[in-house]
Amino acid sequence: MDYASLVSKSLRKELLRREEGKAILSLPDEEVPELLQASFEVRKRFHGKKVKLCMLQNAQSGLCPEDCHYCSQSSISKADIEKYPLLSKERLLEGARRAYQAGAKRYCMVTSGRGPSKRVIDHFREATETIKKEFPLEICCCLGIMTEEQAHALKEAGVGWVNHNLNTSRRFYPEICTTHTYEDRVDTVENVAKAGLGTCSGGIVGMGETEEDILDLAFAVRALQVESIPINFLHPIPGTPLEKVSYITPFMGLKILCLFRFLNPDKEIRAAGGRELKLGTLQRLALYPASSIFIDGYLTTPGQKVEEAHRMIEEEGFEIEESS
Repeated sequence: MDYASLVSKSLRKELLRREEGKAILSLPDEEVPELLQASFEVRKRFHGKKVKLCMLQNAQSGLCPEDCHYCSQSSISKADIEKYPLLSKERLLEGARRAYQAGAKRYCMVTSGRGPSKRVIDHFREATETIKKEFPLEICCCLGIMTEEQAHALKEAGVGWVNHNLNTSRRFYPEICTTHTYEDRVDTVENVAKAGLGTCSGGIVGMGETEEDILDLAFAVRALQVESIPINFLHPIPGTPLEKVSYITPFMGLKILCLFRFLNPDKEIRAAGGRELKLGTLQRLALYPASSIFIDGYLTTPGQKVEEAHRMIEEEGFEIEESS
């Protein structure tokens, strides 16, 4: 592979050809170190050696009518998880304090469900206004399918980003969810952008999709000009339809992160859920293409502890991006 040409094209923000993307995913594992170094050249140009830490708060667990096959909170899941209604504004403020003390720059509040009611939007508006008065955190909300008007309401309260992942390709989407469509997800990302909010949208790899599906997802995210891109690696949860699906290798996971970096040179690429499980001891190498990570767990699964994440970042010669 001509890494110099790949880096040069990415630094100019030129769109990779699909054949180039396919070559990245098909690269022999022994060449992954060279690929990581090339992706790091792009990452370093736009993000230096800073790592943005993000922390999730599961603001409403379970009780979801959707049938997303990967999710422990879905209507068809038999997973043994804690279920609870919408957290109080006081609990959300406590979560923000924990995030700030852990060195996180972005605090992400997430609810299960198809989409937010006016009551839920008002709840997060009020919570965000309180949090912003106390902590210099970036606020992201993930509330499901959303209209432009709902996104506007959140922006007025100080929310900076809304997350709504595409999850996979248009072709493969009906295999992992039937209660809403891929188009519903694209519409939400576009509504968020129209409202002037930062878009946060990526996917989950390792659900049984093909490399062509991964390429479709990657090019779709690029086409939408998403600003913050979380890449999740399926954590097969007992009690979900995908509990026995597990095929992403650590090297493939790293190749996927590099693909998204070359396609989105100046955007945030986040090594997100499941990286601890799927990348294993190689997860520290994710910092070379990725400029952001989640810390201290996910919605219903554990993650890398705060102290371990800080140590990993320092040992690899990176530094934590501080809240402004």
